[in-house]
Amino acid sequence: AVKWGRCVYDNIRKFLQFQLTVNVSALLVVLISALSQKGTPLTPVQLLWVNLIMDTMAALALGTEKPTDELLTYQPYGTNAKIPIDSTMWLKILGQGVWQVAVLLTIVFAGSEFLGVEDESREHYTLVFNAFG
Repeated sequence: AVKWGRCVYDNIRKFLQFQLTVNVSALLVVLISALSQKGTPLTPVQLLWVNLIMDTMAALALGTEKPTDELLTYQPYGTNAKIPIDSTMWLKILGQGVWQVAVLLTIVFAGSEFLGVEDESREHYTLVFNAFG
């Protein structure tokens, strides 16, 4: 029971890390693109679709992870412990988020040149969406 409880706790932390990374990246790409007069490369429907797919797949992947014996070596979390987002998680969220934002903004601002599509066209923004998803 302890092993399963710790596995669930760790899976919740992984899910939060994943969701925060994806959502912060999407927010920054849309915000920076909109503020730079480039338009919004991701429509609200696309953002909802990505969120639905990401939530479902991440929940399935993390919910089916089997507990390992290594979980029993961790210190107890306590009965009133909140799900902490510690400094290691923040570094992972920021590192992956910066990478995603950099790649997506490169496609938004320079993608038309090196991908051979018309700037701000449907094809251009489809490539942004596909890279994000």
